[in-house]
Amino acid sequence: MIPASLPARSLGLALGLCAASGFAASADENETWRLVVADHSAPVVRILETDGAPTATFDIEGPASLAPGPSGTIVYAIQSDADIVQAIDSGIVLSDHGDHADLKVEAPRLLDTAMTGERPVHFVVHDGKIAVFYDGEGVARIYSERGGEPRVIETAAPHHGVAATIGRHVIVSIPHPEHPSELPVGIRVLDTSGVQVGEDHACPDLHGEAASGSLMALACATGVLLVRPDGDGPPKVEHLAYASDLPEGKSTTLLGASGLQYFVGNYGPDAIVAIDPSSGKFTRVQLPTRRVHFAMDGERPQLVYVFTEDGSLHKINALTGRVDASLALTGPYSMDGHWRDPRPRLAVAGDEVFVTDPTPGVIHVVDIEEFAKDREMKVDGMPYTIIAIGGHGEHH
Repeated sequence: MIPASLPARSLGLALGLCAASGFAASADENETWRLVVADHSAPVVRILETDGAPTATFDIEGPASLAPGPSGTIVYAIQSDADIVQAIDSGIVLSDHGDHADLKVEAPRLLDTAMTGERPVHFVVHDGKIAVFYDGEGVARIYSERGGEPRVIETAAPHHGVAATIGRHVIVSIPHPEHPSELPVGIRVLDTSGVQVGEDHACPDLHGEAASGSLMALACATGVLLVRPDGDGPPKVEHLAYASDLPEGKSTTLLGASGLQYFVGNYGPDAIVAIDPSSGKFTRVQLPTRRVHFAMDGERPQLVYVFTEDGSLHKINALTGRVDASLALTGPYSMDGHWRDPRPRLAVAGDEVFVTDPTPGVIHVVDIEEFAKDREMKVDGMPYTIIAIGGHGEHH
């Protein structure tokens, strides 16, 4: 694995599906976070302080998943069933000044900004742009967080697709030619005029994408596609096949590391795999039961946290492939049933992991070093997806 440079995180941001709070060594520099939590069933997004104090509640159009934008200030509520993506200003602003960041805390706001189209699903931030793929149209729209009209990328048919900007180019999924309702079969590269560059790149059963530094990976039935920028030219695309010693399986969800350049994906229902693009090595980690959700540690790039259906949280070292610690945290959440049933979501920032527990309506806070539960926060409704906005910065 090689060091990765992530532009957003170089500001001292650790954006993830979690939060932490505390103080840095300097009296003028604080570590400040705010939690953005979407309800599982109600069209509501809540903003909480990390001690659980409610800051704001916003009514939106439908139940949402959440994703951070390129600035690290705005959180997007992706409402597939309501055909809309709405923007929420978290009120946490970190401004880069080279050797430090300035931190400003304001009141959160539900913005008028909205991205509309039929069934928005994949929301990808890369190279400072937002690419939203609308499954009901087979269209991707490329947005700037500063506003303006989006660039529209059309495909051959509506499908469960994905798009992403790579420098001046765009990669977009190719629908199955005979059965568009099935997963895509590959990607193609388009230039600024929308003209295809080079040949199509096969990626059967494409599902799952992530970035680590400037490198992007897409999960296929046969391995992963690695997409590397190449200056102003078209990106280089390489297929990295699953190692022959892996059992049968595939990844369908990928996460990209910061600090080190590697990816972590699920591998079947009860394992994860760490993917080193520099060596081509796949490190598989067997889990005790089926995986519910997993997240990476922005400050400790070797660590991955996995929640399993028995209600346990596991700390895994992706470099060694070892489970370093496990913690019984909630009641069981079986993976039987519909994939959208309410189940915990987690992420990590600073020195804590935050885990939503929808059934009792709480968020559990786990100290990373001790790997013990520190506290829990009661939340109205059914807390589900969760994002933290914040980091280190100087108050002025």
